[in-house]
Amino acid sequence: MKTEKTNLIIFHATRILAAVILLQTLYFKFTGSPESIYIFSTIGIEPWGRFAVGTAELLAGALLLIRATAWLGAVMALGLMAGALMMHLTLLGIVVQNDGGYLFALACVVTLSSAYVLWHERHLATIRLLVLIKRFI
Repeated sequence: MKTEKTNLIIFHATRILAAVILLQTLYFKFTGSPESIYIFSTIGIEPWGRFAVGTAELLAGALLLIRATAWLGAVMALGLMAGALMMHLTLLGIVVQNDGGYLFALACVVTLSSAYVLWHERHLATIRLLVLIKRFI
């Protein structure tokens, strides 16, 4: 019983943590902060990529905040963070403009948090994915 309660607390904490990180970075993407412009220019998708990623992060963050759709937000966040981590490891480097690896660390936290959310909701996610697939086939 205690394990179930602990898992539920961790589930809520991780989905809220991932959502807060995703949503707080939107300010920098949508206002065109120099760091965001540098990042998206370096990877060759400025400005449209910055707005597209920001919009996807907004949707993922919102879905994570809603219990019933947290699994879908986690899937989206994992996809987004896979891209972010890949860019850090290939084009940007772990440290971007002397940030001490802060953005890379945030991407790691969102990845781990989203992975936990998806693991916690794995049965629900499987059922809902099957229902969606059946609906469209």
